[in-house]
Amino acid sequence: MTTRLIVAAVCVAIGLPLGLILGFTAMGGSSGCGRGRPEGIPPDYLHLYRQAGDAYGIPWAVLAGVGKAESDHGRGAAVGIRAGANAAGAMGPMQFLGSTWLSYGVDGNGDGQVDVYDPADAIPSAARYLKASGAPADLYRAIWRYNHADWYVRRVLGFAREYSSEPVGEEFCSFPVMPGAVAGRVMAYARMQLGKPYAWGAEGPGSFDCSGLTMRAYQYAGIAIPRVAADQWRRGPSIARGQEQAGDLVFMHPQSAGPGHVGVVVGAGQMIHAPRTGDVVRYASYASRSDVVGFTRPASYLEKR
Repeated sequence: MTTRLIVAAVCVAIGLPLGLILGFTAMGGSSGCGRGRPEGIPPDYLHLYRQAGDAYGIPWAVLAGVGKAESDHGRGAAVGIRAGANAAGAMGPMQFLGSTWLSYGVDGNGDGQVDVYDPADAIPSAARYLKASGAPADLYRAIWRYNHADWYVRRVLGFAREYSSEPVGEEFCSFPVMPGAVAGRVMAYARMQLGKPYAWGAEGPGSFDCSGLTMRAYQYAGIAIPRVAADQWRRGPSIARGQEQAGDLVFMHPQSAGPGHVGVVVGAGQMIHAPRTGDVVRYASYASRSDVVGFTRPASYLEKR
């Protein structure tokens, strides 16, 4: 039987945040884009990642990224690996809590058992969980639900890009250099809010709606802009599509009074925004949206002085 997996960390939505042992190495765990080198993945795990990816429509490299982050594909040495649970209650290769395992655990190898310690069950169960969380359409949200941390999403996608020759989460790989000091502060503020819950009318610090986030981000950079998205749009100045830069605002969802949604451009067709009730401040693509109204650059008010 395949070697049972060793847990190196704990997931929030499946468990709790990763422990300090991984926290110290998290930011350095990912590499450049599109390496396409699956070396280092044990053959039995590689087969299971690919099989589960095909079955659930999830990029297999993302599953491998989770497996690498959580247990080094079963080669870690944390407590709760082959039996029992670690201090947070997480079990198995893909770090499930018992309650989440009851909801998403599957008998992947058809042996009549649903075994959290068996990678043949745990890997397709993780694929099922990611699918239920929005993958592959929204990889950021799906992986974020696995562990509520932006650095964790980037770490998993970093590993995935190393393993796959196909584009996997390229939008989170690298962003352009900030166009100026104001935009840099806007971006810094927006990134500090990643993972905080959406709440209508909220302006921070614990939660935000879309325009509350953008207003506070520009306030952090020393620029006062209106409170609601439609008024922020009217304030301008407008920027032609294709000319937007990191730190600009992107407006969507046209309504009679003006755009109903706004986010902070981060580059490469991506933004940080507070989407809706039940969601969190996160990265998302605006490039594929059909409801984009346009862009503004409030940073120019201060940077022209």
